[in-house]
Amino acid sequence: MPATMIEQRYQEAVQACARCRQSCETCHYNCCLPNGSTACGRLCVDCAEICRLCETLMARGSQWAPQVAALCAQVCAACAEQCERSDSEYCRACAQACRECARQCRAVAAG
Repeated sequence: MPATMIEQRYQEAVQACARCRQSCETCHYNCCLPNGSTACGRLCVDCAEICRLCETLMARGSQWAPQVAALCAQVCAACAEQCERSDSEYCRACAQACRECARQCRAVAAG
């Protein structure tokens, strides 16, 4: 999606959501599934999906973006907490991306 289509105020949050989504998907397929961690796996998938939705709504300037961003921040924070319990490189990277995404989404939600 061209950067010109994304409202300037959402630019950093859209990028954070994209990084978080990718990191959650990577963690899910390379750590959670092979290790049989269903709690982490489900949370990573949920987080990736809410990030995808939030990214899409912010990118097109939807009126619902701030409300979805608030929920996205909650899911990202929960995913970060879950992934921080692991020593896996994938989980650590996921937790870091989730923390940044939660921070950016809270800023969007606050207006």
